[in-house]
Amino acid sequence: MDLYRPQAVVTTPRVDLRAVMQEVYLWMSAGLAVSAVFAVIFASTGLTAVLASRPILMMVMLVELGLVWYLSARIFQMSPATASLLFLVYAAMNGATLSIIFYVADLVDIYLAFFAAGAMFAAMSIVGYTTKVDLSRLRGILLMALIGLIIASIVNIFLASSTLYWLVNYAGVLIFVALTAYDTQWIKRAALHIEAQGIGEGEAVIRQIAIIGSLHLYLDFVNLFLFMLRIMGRRR
Repeated sequence: MDLYRPQAVVTTPRVDLRAVMQEVYLWMSAGLAVSAVFAVIFASTGLTAVLASRPILMMVMLVELGLVWYLSARIFQMSPATASLLFLVYAAMNGATLSIIFYVADLVDIYLAFFAAGAMFAAMSIVGYTTKVDLSRLRGILLMALIGLIIASIVNIFLASSTLYWLVNYAGVLIFVALTAYDTQWIKRAALHIEAQGIGEGEAVIRQIAIIGSLHLYLDFVNLFLFMLRIMGRRR
């Protein structure tokens, strides 16, 4: 199934949309909770110092990218239990890498960034769920903007430009609030257009959509949080 073209899977809606969205947010919250627990454990036990070693950090980040790619590419070929486990494993690994923020940011900034990101995420997720506008047309724009953001971030590692730093951070916030609305609408449309025949049992497919949807929203929130943390941290 094409994750970005739910309109291609057309059938009569026969799922409880509210229940599906609740499951998505439940799994996303579980992922964030797992990440928070592992971040605190690593930061409080000194394991972050080991993880901060460049070879180890690069290896962990490559494994994380591999997990995201594998989940996105194979979600409908794996069992819901396997998908759930891989999502939680990814959340744990990401929490370990995020533990570094406790060494580079004030706790107050972390709290403020978290609540600011949470408020923006909630608002844009509501927009994505309720809007009648077809947000799928933004896919290409958001993809190009995201690629540009990554390139600009890499370039600024060498330039160390204060102006580019702020542009990247504010652009990052805008991109991920837009992605939050986009991904929420994708989840809603995918749930409304499930056709069990040919892609597995109905309940299994719903769980698979919930897992991949929660992964997308988890990534949106975490990136939004990190950009807000960079903005707030520099302002202090």
